[in-house]
Amino acid sequence: MGSISALKSFFSLSYISAGFVAVLVGYTSSAVIIFQAAEAAGATGAEISSWLWALGVGMGITSAGLSLYFKTPVLTAWSTPGAALLVTALPGFNLSEAIGVFLFSSGLIFLCGITGIFDKLMHQVPMPLAGAMLAGVLLPFGINTFASLEQNLLLVGLMIGGYIVIKHLLPRYVIPVVLLIGMITALTQGQLSFEGVEWQLAAPTWVAPSFNLQALIGIGVPLFIVTMASQNVPGVAVLRANGYHIPVSPLITSTGFAGLILAPLGGFSFNLAAITAAICTGREAGQDPKKRYLASVWAGLFYLVTGLFGASVVAIFAAFPQALIITIAGLALLGTIGNSLASALVQPDEREAALLTFLVTASGVSIAGVGSAFWGLLIGLITYHLQKYYLQK
Repeated sequence: MGSISALKSFFSLSYISAGFVAVLVGYTSSAVIIFQAAEAAGATGAEISSWLWALGVGMGITSAGLSLYFKTPVLTAWSTPGAALLVTALPGFNLSEAIGVFLFSSGLIFLCGITGIFDKLMHQVPMPLAGAMLAGVLLPFGINTFASLEQNLLLVGLMIGGYIVIKHLLPRYVIPVVLLIGMITALTQGQLSFEGVEWQLAAPTWVAPSFNLQALIGIGVPLFIVTMASQNVPGVAVLRANGYHIPVSPLITSTGFAGLILAPLGGFSFNLAAITAAICTGREAGQDPKKRYLASVWAGLFYLVTGLFGASVVAIFAAFPQALIITIAGLALLGTIGNSLASALVQPDEREAALLTFLVTASGVSIAGVGSAFWGLLIGLITYHLQKYYLQK
């Protein structure tokens, strides 16, 4: 009976839907940047396909493996800010030198994990600031959901209306039902078509690394910093803001190790997911927090499929209207945004530091190539400790 119950839990529609939406949002929001980064390095069509294979397989194995091991919804991703950095920084260097950069950056991430340095730093972040940073990261998704009403009133309006009604009738299945409403509406409007999509397996292509000191310092170090500050810091905040307090070092070590293994095949960087992870850790992913890890396991399985079929899956995801993707992401994250804001502002003496963290993060400001999540947290921490200092005097 126990195994049957576990099987039913695994195939729960809410977990499958959360995993699918997380991967859908992740790929449609930044897959084009991966193509641009690969082209900037001079990659051929076969090598670009290998990049997609390596990234999908790496994210799939780490997401499913870590989630099953820790019984916690751990979702990994590629570094989108890192990919954007590569687009501008790689021209002038060949693909072999780019692979050397990926190995160097992943090696630094691995060292941060295995030495426990990153874990110790994250323990210095108070919960209200973690919640504020997470709310700031996710706020644009909530706002964009309603902003997209202006361009696509029927599609977005039906999805929002469906969410409001179904949330009370079938709370466990609200996101999959709303996604279905969106897909049916898009089909009837002619906005969703899979014609011309061909299924073709991707094949890994090995590229031997070479190490150019200028590239290692000029690209490798910034790639490492951007990945840690803009991806792993908010990734840990997502877990902690949702009540998951597992050791961080094994997670960072695992993503760094995955990068070391898969870099020669195009796996330029692996890290903890933030925005898509919030889809798997929030209440909409499942009522029981102890079982939400199954959503990340499903995301891992979907990642594996996207890796194995590479460009074919990217083409399928590209067929979804942007308004549908923005809306389903925003609605899936509503609960997490609300809970994060509530936890951030609950303590009056910590409210100003949390509010500054939230506003700076939500602003989207980028300084020296490092995203707003890092700067929001930094300003919040300075304010927090100054307040504590003067209160103690």
